[in-house]
Amino acid sequence: MGILKSESLTQHLECLRLFGDETEAEGQILASLNGILLALAEDKQRSSILLTDSGIFQTLVRILKGNPSCAAKAAQVIAEIAKNEEMKKPCIEAGLVPALVPLLESTDQETLLHAGRAIGRICYENRDLQEQLVKSGVIASLVRILIDYPESEPLVRVNLLALSNLANLDIAKEALSKTKVAEHLVKQLRSAENHQRLEIIIEVLQMLAEHDALKVQMVEAGVHEALSEILLRLQGSSRAEDTCTMKAASDLIVSLLLGDESMQKLFANGCGIIYQEVGTWLASKHPQLQLTGALAVANFARNDSNCVRMVQLGVVLQLLDLLEQHVENGDVSVQHAALSALRNLAIPVANKVQMLEEGVAERIQMLLRSEMAPVQFKLLGTLRMLIDGQADTAEMLGQDPLLLNRLVQWCEAQEHAGVRGEANRLLASLLRHSRSQEVVKAIQQAQGVKHLVSMTTSEHVIMQNEALIALAIASAVNLEVIKDSLQELKLVQSLHKLLRHESTGPEVKYNSMGLLCSLLNSGDLKQEVEKDNIEETLEKLCSHSNANVVKQAVMTLQILRDESPNTSFFSP
Repeated sequence: MGILKSESLTQHLECLRLFGDETEAEGQILASLNGILLALAEDKQRSSILLTDSGIFQTLVRILKGNPSCAAKAAQVIAEIAKNEEMKKPCIEAGLVPALVPLLESTDQETLLHAGRAIGRICYENRDLQEQLVKSGVIASLVRILIDYPESEPLVRVNLLALSNLANLDIAKEALSKTKVAEHLVKQLRSAENHQRLEIIIEVLQMLAEHDALKVQMVEAGVHEALSEILLRLQGSSRAEDTCTMKAASDLIVSLLLGDESMQKLFANGCGIIYQEVGTWLASKHPQLQLTGALAVANFARNDSNCVRMVQLGVVLQLLDLLEQHVENGDVSVQHAALSALRNLAIPVANKVQMLEEGVAERIQMLLRSEMAPVQFKLLGTLRMLIDGQADTAEMLGQDPLLLNRLVQWCEAQEHAGVRGEANRLLASLLRHSRSQEVVKAIQQAQGVKHLVSMTTSEHVIMQNEALIALAIASAVNLEVIKDSLQELKLVQSLHKLLRHESTGPEVKYNSMGLLCSLLNSGDLKQEVEKDNIEETLEKLCSHSNANVVKQAVMTLQILRDESPNTSFFSP
């Protein structure tokens, strides 16, 4: 900046200092404010230094508060100054933000535009200031502007940017839930014609969708219809920005489904628009649509009545067809989502029967070849849910050598604790639900018994109990086949430790004694029990604080001492 221009800027600053709050000096004030704008446009850095030294900020506060006809131009100057990161602090310290906020009540679009820009730039990424803004009532002003000036491109843009900065705050979401913001954002979404506008509207809606009441308002405003139309319009495009918009729209649909009330409104007993689209999305060749469809089913399947209705409507076969497309080098996210959906659908007992009749158990075994841990984990959980209470299916799967060999392999997956845990749990479930001699024999041949014995000492109590019950059933129905393995694996000694340790919970102690009763049917194992002096431990448990533990200890002692016949077919 030249010397003359510096002097000119200094003169403008002096003029403002002298006449800033004098309404009759409006012409001079506006001329000086324009002069400052010119100086900032020519050399922002140099001008900013002069402005800081001049004390201009207090003068601008005076103009904003005392000279309404010059307020819009003053706000424009502040908005330009605040483009410089270093100038934000003096703006805040001078109290410019509280002085600017009342301008948002103006009916003059230029005033609204410059005030909005100035506030937005000063408060950007300043959480404390943003919270103060919300407490000052700025949310109502922003929503009013959106309602009053929906056709004003610059105002709508500034408004959306302001909402995107504030909507992350819980206090802002709460304030917005008391307005009609959802309805007007949906209108903007429908009229948006470019990627940037769509992106920012969906971004704001996504933040608002974290609030349950706003989720419901968005659904009532028809946001799902608008999003569905966007997906339909863009699905054939290969442009990167359209792919991004599709992903954002899909993510927002899934977010709406995370709320119970909004999800139920969207399902509408299988008649809702989103559920009507699910079949099309699952059958699509577009991975994003496939993923959205599978995630939608998984979320709709959060209650039993929806699950039963969807199975009636035929969604299971659609999910299986989708999974078959992704067996070889498939999309892991799609596989994971589809398996999650099938698992949730299999929770109601009525659905299990129909799903098994439709061949789910056989068809999803195609994924046994998957090397992706997330897919393995969901596959195991889905199979475990399917066989729950289904003896015939458990007996069939429990004799499948391909499944059992893969299970045993995954039981040893040291790098994936989740997969290892689910493999063990499915192995135990096959025994528990089949109660079959042939399944015991098949698991022994597949070398799975050692994993069940190891599972009895798991850090997870639920897994300990599942293993103890499974081994008790196996010992009750086919002890002869597994007794040698149980001896080699020192199961009796492991059970004794569980019974001795005070840290062992009552349920684990109870189930350990149930298993012990089954083992006493073998002479060799009974000798081990006697040799390890478990009798003494059982006597101590007869005075345990838990009544069930006491009852089981008394019964086990009677069987051990041959005082009572061992009719201990284990019944968990």
